[in-house]
Amino acid sequence: MSGSAARLRARLAGTPTIGVIGLGYVGLPLAVAFAESGASVIGVDLDARRVAGVAAGESFIEDVPTATLAALVRDGRLAATSDVTALKDADAIIICVPTPLGKSKEPDISFIVAAADAVASIIRAGQLVVLESTTYPGTTQEVLLPRFEARGLTAGEDFFLAFSPERIDPGNTKWTLREIPKVVGGLTPACRDLVAALYGRVMTRVVPVSGPETAEMVKLFENTFRSVNIALVNEFAIMCRKLGISVWEVVSAASTKPFGFMPFWPGPGLGGHCLPSDPYYLSYKVRMEGYEPRFITFADEINRQMPTYVVQLLADALNDRARSVRGARVLVLGIAYKPNVADTRDSPALEIIEILAAKGAQVAYHDPHVPTITVNGVRYESVRALRPAEHDVVLVLTPHDGYDWPALAREAKLIIDTRNATGGLGAAANVIRL
Repeated sequence: MSGSAARLRARLAGTPTIGVIGLGYVGLPLAVAFAESGASVIGVDLDARRVAGVAAGESFIEDVPTATLAALVRDGRLAATSDVTALKDADAIIICVPTPLGKSKEPDISFIVAAADAVASIIRAGQLVVLESTTYPGTTQEVLLPRFEARGLTAGEDFFLAFSPERIDPGNTKWTLREIPKVVGGLTPACRDLVAALYGRVMTRVVPVSGPETAEMVKLFENTFRSVNIALVNEFAIMCRKLGISVWEVVSAASTKPFGFMPFWPGPGLGGHCLPSDPYYLSYKVRMEGYEPRFITFADEINRQMPTYVVQLLADALNDRARSVRGARVLVLGIAYKPNVADTRDSPALEIIEILAAKGAQVAYHDPHVPTITVNGVRYESVRALRPAEHDVVLVLTPHDGYDWPALAREAKLIIDTRNATGGLGAAANVIRL
């Protein structure tokens, strides 16, 4: 290990200064974890509301308790700014910016490029830079490395570069940031050792891989695996309904096999930042190499048709009761993309509401975590009280804890349950499950 690497290793083991660029669902929990480990943490975000929230000690992320954040800010362990120059003396800089898709579903790495340019303007010898944003294999070497080396520094000797995929699961109390193994890929052996030491401060297990491109591919494989298997069970649900079989019973019974099977469950569509987007980053990269990734394309087609399928299921159920969608009073339960969080990014509920409204339905919703939403320019507010009998149909999209499913089943005229939230109630004439 070179002298520069050894000195940085010693600082990382002591009380380093760590910069985190991007204070969202990934960056803020990470910043808090490092601050709790004894490091001095500076968060950077262009969103003035996030910067002000951190300064006030008020958390805007469910996984970060306000009391915890406030204590760290009060003790001077964590601060936030919109000025990246505040990181010029940081020992490590971690980039956690969004990687959305463009209108044609091509990767949009403009946030990574902007962050890389900003870091390049302040980078100095003796710093470690880690990219956590999900992206296609090769981004670390192709986008970050040349910008930093243009400053006259040599990677692996003067500065150190790595990629480590984020694995945050919002709302998961069993597998938190600390318990989830952390994959790291350094550009050189020295980079690998230093990034492992950095995350070793806050993670119970660090998993080194051969390089940044492998670590980038790990994240894409994880989410493509989930996307493909969710598509399989979504299509299986459609087939089971046509055959008059419960997909929930089938998957539950198949799950008793102690080997060779992993249960996935159907639903109204994919949501969250990762699953609807990440496979396209892989598709883009391999298409550049002349290969067409067929599984990704097929899975995306199936998953993206689920909101329309749910609306059709609802329309057919109303039709069987001599009602049309137009004018029907529909109460949607759950807007967030998963239970017990407020995250509505790419939630299928938004598309379903838009389709129902376009068909003339009178849509209302209830979500204890999401007080307001805007769909196609229309603002909706979560109803304060659940009165299922006042609606023609209750559409269950996200089964948050706290709902009284037996009471809802007793009072509702009709329930369309896309999550098997009412599965424990047995068969009921007014309940239709996906």
